[in-house]
Amino acid sequence: MNLAKILSHKAQQYKDKPAILFGGVWHAYGDIDKQVQRYACMLTRLGVKPGDRVAIQLPKGMEFIFFELGVMSVGGIVLPLNADYKADEVDYFVSDSASSLFVTDSERFERSHSVLGNMRGLEILLVDSGGARPCRTLRSELARTDPDFVRPYPTGDHDTAMIIYTSGTTGRSKGAMLTHRNLIANTEALYKMWRWSENDVLLHVLPLFHVHGLFVALHGGLYAGAAIIMHEKFDPAATWAAIESQRCTILMGVPTIYQRLIHQWELMERKPDLSSMRVFISGSAPLLENLFNRFEEKTGFRILERYGMTEAGMIASNPIETDKRKARSVGYPLPGTEVRIIRDNGVDAAPGAIGEVWIRGESVFKGYWQMPEKTRESFEGEWFKTGDLGYQDPEDSNRLYLVGRSKELIISGGYNVYPKEIEDVLETHEAVREAAVVGIPDEDFGEKVVAFVALHKGADVSGEALISFCKARLAGYKCPKRIVKMDALPRNAMGKLQKTALQRSFTHRD
Repeated sequence: MNLAKILSHKAQQYKDKPAILFGGVWHAYGDIDKQVQRYACMLTRLGVKPGDRVAIQLPKGMEFIFFELGVMSVGGIVLPLNADYKADEVDYFVSDSASSLFVTDSERFERSHSVLGNMRGLEILLVDSGGARPCRTLRSELARTDPDFVRPYPTGDHDTAMIIYTSGTTGRSKGAMLTHRNLIANTEALYKMWRWSENDVLLHVLPLFHVHGLFVALHGGLYAGAAIIMHEKFDPAATWAAIESQRCTILMGVPTIYQRLIHQWELMERKPDLSSMRVFISGSAPLLENLFNRFEEKTGFRILERYGMTEAGMIASNPIETDKRKARSVGYPLPGTEVRIIRDNGVDAAPGAIGEVWIRGESVFKGYWQMPEKTRESFEGEWFKTGDLGYQDPEDSNRLYLVGRSKELIISGGYNVYPKEIEDVLETHEAVREAAVVGIPDEDFGEKVVAFVALHKGADVSGEALISFCKARLAGYKCPKRIVKMDALPRNAMGKLQKTALQRSFTHRD
């Protein structure tokens, strides 16, 4: 089965129904399906074959959706990239995945053309005019497309549909291979658990390159036949206004979004009408108990927190019934997903005891792209070792709580941030001898990125200059919020860097 085929069938079922409102224009389900078919035809004519990787780096919009579903329709593998990635980041993802086609716009191509031009066998397709560079453009390629083409969906359940790069702690990002079965199982489970219906109106304020915005929100809404109000970027005032004016029923966000919404709520003299709302959903980072309580106090709604990760989509969710949601808990495993808590000795933990969260089920990915050894290390039979630490409620053994991560991964504003990548960039600065990056608890972002640096003897550079240096080389969410200069970074007797000491020192200092 192919996810794009399933969504096409849904589109035909709801063909005259408004599907997505974006940029002031409504797109009906049937119109979206026709556009996806045109894009699929064009991709086939450009030589995209089953199993080929197609990297997409576009701002949020309809073109991203048409390309994502079009690539899957012809059996290709989608590689969604953050629209903010700079040249070195794009170079890594596109070259590591051996993508055959890179879809972007002129602005982003100008940022990355110096590295993309050196990749053999890579075609570039620009969604706009292309400027002075001799690239294929979307308009000219669509003009050559046969509108009567019928897409073949040449895939099976266990064929890879998408590669999403996820941060880790031992090297650069890993490409998680997600199959059509993974994506379909996740969508179907959430449809049942959250009781989606064609009467729902989803307010979509998340990025499309992210699991939360793509798998959970977009795919979920299209599968249900819901109406989707899609904002290009999150804005708290616009969000509250849209909930009222569009009679929205569902909002999905990260804790930072809910923090900003509460701040905006407190500034408004007239509070918005929330009578249409069914559920506010949070994920991608831990939801602090204080924020959970404040949001309910102000709005009357208990946020539904869920737990997911790139390698498995959604794993657990609090119940849709409001009175069954609890602060700090991520709820119960989704239908078709099993969870175990494993102690250091490999034995299952008793309820209430902390251990590593292991999962298995149809939504769990098939492995890391071109990393067979890392894939083997990450599984124990069918069980995937998440690296997250948690426990099950002693009085309700299926209810899951998370207490932290056994990896160094930082989650800031719902985005995964890999410390070593930032450290490597800082250490290329002529004044920096060594760097260490940690996550510090933050009420707004969940965690904020803080870098500690030791400078070369006699060198001097301001923290602001180092942050600007990072911003020129990394996506904004990865860049440090603070730089702390030290004479030397703390190490133990074996020479191992002591990051916990840095975190403690910053907490005391701040």
